[in-house]
Amino acid sequence: MEQQFSCQGLYELLEERKAERPAGSYTTYLFEKGLDKILKKVGEECTEVIIAAKGRDHRETVYEIADLTYHVMVLMVEAGISLDEVEAELASRHVIDHKVKQEKMASDCMEGEG
Repeated sequence: MEQQFSCQGLYELLEERKAERPAGSYTTYLFEKGLDKILKKVGEECTEVIIAAKGRDHRETVYEIADLTYHVMVLMVEAGISLDEVEAELASRHVIDHKVKQEKMASDCMEGEG
């Protein structure tokens, strides 16, 4: 039975590849080449996302975002950054964004009273 895909599952696979370095694996190749190669690939994939999105090519944009996500996750494993850390950062921004919106709405209401 095939296991369902998840970002956590991919992250764990990347950690495993970094530790075990199986021959013939592209992920192994990236980890062996090191941070500079990983960063170069992240940069290349960013550019490809921009080009695809600018061309309004939905399918190609999805494809390139998937490539970018994979390479960013390789970078995360290399740098020791967990998915939980990124998720917590995004959650904290959501809370901040919500508070800023509430404060702006309150400020706008007060300005309208004057």
